[in-house]
Amino acid sequence: MSDKPFRRGLMWLRNDLRMHDNTALYRTDRGCQSWAAVFIACPQTWDSHGDGDNVVAMRLRSLQKLQQALGQKNIPLYFVELPGFGDVPAALSQIAQKLQIDALYANAEYPLNEQRRDRAVRDALKIIGVPVEYCSDRTLTPPGSLTTNSGDGFKVFTPFKRAFIARHDNGAEGSASLPAPRKKSADHLAQWPEWLALESKHNLVRKIPETVTGYGVADGGEAKVLGWPVGESAGQAQLQDFAAKIADYHRWRDFPAHPNTSRLSPYLNCGAVSIRQCAQMALAENGGRWQGASEGASSWLNELLWREFYQHLLVHYPRICRNQSFKPETERVPWSNNTSDFQRWCDGQTGVPIVDAAMRQLNQTGWMHNRLRMVVASFLTKNLLTDWRKGEHYFMRQLLDADFAANNGGWQWAASTGTDAAPYFRVFNPYSQSRRFDPDGEFIRTFVPELTDLSDSDIHCPPQDLFSQVDYPPPICDVTESRKHAIEVFANLKS
Repeated sequence: MSDKPFRRGLMWLRNDLRMHDNTALYRTDRGCQSWAAVFIACPQTWDSHGDGDNVVAMRLRSLQKLQQALGQKNIPLYFVELPGFGDVPAALSQIAQKLQIDALYANAEYPLNEQRRDRAVRDALKIIGVPVEYCSDRTLTPPGSLTTNSGDGFKVFTPFKRAFIARHDNGAEGSASLPAPRKKSADHLAQWPEWLALESKHNLVRKIPETVTGYGVADGGEAKVLGWPVGESAGQAQLQDFAAKIADYHRWRDFPAHPNTSRLSPYLNCGAVSIRQCAQMALAENGGRWQGASEGASSWLNELLWREFYQHLLVHYPRICRNQSFKPETERVPWSNNTSDFQRWCDGQTGVPIVDAAMRQLNQTGWMHNRLRMVVASFLTKNLLTDWRKGEHYFMRQLLDADFAANNGGWQWAASTGTDAAPYFRVFNPYSQSRRFDPDGEFIRTFVPELTDLSDSDIHCPPQDLFSQVDYPPPICDVTESRKHAIEVFANLKS
């Protein structure tokens, strides 16, 4: 990009829907005398990637909030719906020419199809003489920048973590966030048209719709999705709420009935908060170190590094973007094709209370506690021996925080098919997990009210003679026997 300010610029928004600490937004504002933002919805591609109603609703509602905030600074935000990623390069070329754009800015995205789309956009705009700058914003360090001594990407989390900390454990993430864009003059909006007709017969407009083709309308009114407040201010409020209790995070993080997890993942996913803002808050609690005085902050910073690790994997090992297991040998697992079992798992009707409570939490709220994500994934892939891809896809359809990298990484970890995966012989026992992390059955009672009247000891694994007394199904499988079978199946892959 030129050192001299461009006359007119365009900021291409994706999953970075905030004003503050937004790298590409900052670069646009500092690099252009006049600029506008644009968001391109691609529902056909979103659908093919597994994005469900909830994550799309969170995206659109957050975009509406951002448009209001930009409008207060006299900066226009345009919207256009196109079928898929393949339509984006030509559309952006038209938009750039019709709006007389001199430069395009965007924050980089790392899944394989997104990278291909972005290269195609760069090529298309190069033809018309418009430079494109992709900024590193979604991660703390650019994917591809941390490698082993041989130059390969890390395959195991712990050495990745050591390399990251060796480079970053100097408090750098604790520096001030990038400021929001500066307010423009009152006549700035008049320099930009209200709408444009594109050759694709899709208009560029300034109205953000409630939904897009093929997707449902969000439940919860203009300010919420499934009860979750939306937008940057909501994300900041959640960050501050968690900051007040992060010191105890390590003590209560695994207890689903205790409100001590950050619940920031939906805001991180749509970009209502930045990963740097999250790290800065925790580092401030931790004396500026990634491993330091606060056990709670250190524990949560470790979770941020898991998120970072999974984003880096997309660049080094793109096969995971092709619906493939990271470990090729696990493609030979003879997965069950029992559609009835899978549907009972989806519906929270397996007869295993903690699994059912977790799945109902997901279905009702668009979110699931992290400990329970591991429990239900282990149950599906090991006890029911169901292909991890089915569970991964179902989560993508239901989650408000449906991030491909984290979701894929978590599922392959649980299924023992991925990088740094749980050993195949490690299978979560849902009953012991329930007794340990929901000892009083509080979480189970919240989402499986059929079992409310059972004792604290019976609610985790109801005795057989109680099933006739409550409207609840008996267990879908024998946890002990199904575990043995799964271990034998995986062990046979090595023979």
